[in-house]
Amino acid sequence: MKNIAIVYFSQTGTTDMMAQAIASGAENKGARILAYRIQGKDIQEGRFRDAELFASLLNMDAIIFGSPTYMGGPAAQFKAFADASSETWSKQGWHNKLAAGFTIGGSPCGEVQSTVEYFNILATQHSMLWVGMDAPDGSTTLNFNRLNASIGAISLSEDNNALHPVDVKTAMRLGERVADLLP
Repeated sequence: MKNIAIVYFSQTGTTDMMAQAIASGAENKGARILAYRIQGKDIQEGRFRDAELFASLLNMDAIIFGSPTYMGGPAAQFKAFADASSETWSKQGWHNKLAAGFTIGGSPCGEVQSTVEYFNILATQHSMLWVGMDAPDGSTTLNFNRLNASIGAISLSEDNNALHPVDVKTAMRLGERVADLLP
């Protein structure tokens, strides 16, 4: 069985919608999903604490990171999780696991790609193998990857706090792609 974790923070629910679309895509390819939405209660005195989650992540084949973009990077809640992964890093517990990332922002000029670039750096530090989008054709079609991001799934929030239908399809494809690449 392919085991994929999706670890993310969502303030308004739109990042949660992206996580659900990614999970749906991966499940369509036979993957089992562990979806973990970081909550404020998980952070104590500025530090993310959930030993059970970190133990579970050791048994995953892939980890997909997600956060809304705030001020050009991931939310502090996600960053607290990333900082807490340093013990796993020191033991190289995620070595050779697949990794991918997704984000949503409120502005097309809000540096949303830098959030996924942060996830890429985090994964590389953990010696993980990065999975990007395999069809960055947003510049020629509006049916998929409308923002033409190669590094991961990127979305812009709609006025009604919903996801654009093309962004949902793009998020689903990221989940499918990660699952397809697992043995």
